[in-house]
Amino acid sequence: MIDSPRYIEFSSIGQPDIGYISIAEYQDLVPFKINRVYWTYFTPNHVIRGNHAHKSLKQIIVAVCGVIDFKLEDRDGNTYEFVLDSPEKGIFIPEGYWRTIRFSHSAVLLCLASDKYDENDYIRDYSVFKKI
Repeated sequence: MIDSPRYIEFSSIGQPDIGYISIAEYQDLVPFKINRVYWTYFTPNHVIRGNHAHKSLKQIIVAVCGVIDFKLEDRDGNTYEFVLDSPEKGIFIPEGYWRTIRFSHSAVLLCLASDKYDENDYIRDYSVFKKI
């Protein structure tokens, strides 16, 4: 793993009376070519999502609205906690990190992903993740 998880701050352009826009561009704040974009919503706040890692997929995650808590763990047991509570803030997640995710009631998660969906890229068993 060359990189580690980190916050990414997106600039905000606009004014309170007209609204704002934030931009994520490849080779500026996004360290990979974006090949897939997806979003999740209506996740009940008692549900913990994630519970997997990726072999090669890199992601940037943004809470478009609401609050999303991320807990990440690398194979050495180092843990990272992130709170996404503004559309101006994202997190970069490189390959090889186990994640658990908790959503507030109205949260919408937007993901910029380095690759298209590939079930073979997922590690869904924690014990297997720790052995790799």
